[in-house]
Amino acid sequence: MRVFFFIISFALIAGCTNEPKIALADKTPVITTKEPVFDSIKAAQYGADEYGMKQYVIAFLKIGPNKDLDSAEAFNLQIAHMENIGKMADAGQLVLAGPFMGDGEIRGIYIFNVTTVEEAKELTETDPAIKAGSLIMNLLPWYGSAALMGINDEHKRVAKTLF
Repeated sequence: MRVFFFIISFALIAGCTNEPKIALADKTPVITTKEPVFDSIKAAQYGADEYGMKQYVIAFLKIGPNKDLDSAEAFNLQIAHMENIGKMADAGQLVLAGPFMGDGEIRGIYIFNVTTVEEAKELTETDPAIKAGSLIMNLLPWYGSAALMGINDEHKRVAKTLF
């Protein structure tokens, strides 16, 4: 019994160290560690708090009341909508945007690099699809990883064709 207790105690103590461990998942080695690799310059650049997080406003884009556009109008409106997304992203106001798959009521999301719903509302009002009434937005304050601030630069590195 003492040997069993010793083995269990040793395993628990060994599991509490901060040393990197190698875990085998599907026979693929994965190195894990309990200590984060903190980059103070990147944290400051992204506006991170001590947890690596920051406040944003997320927008759920929903189908608006004006959904009966002919194909030419819908096409031109989509082009203008995408140009506005690019403009906001280039200005650092829009962190992330994308459509949901399928034909549900919620069509897509925006994550704005602002701290108030009022600021996000001003930005949504620049969207031609909002102005035309083909989309409406539900805006909510959101707390997420500050690392999202680097996603637009990373996206440009992985996209062969940009919108």
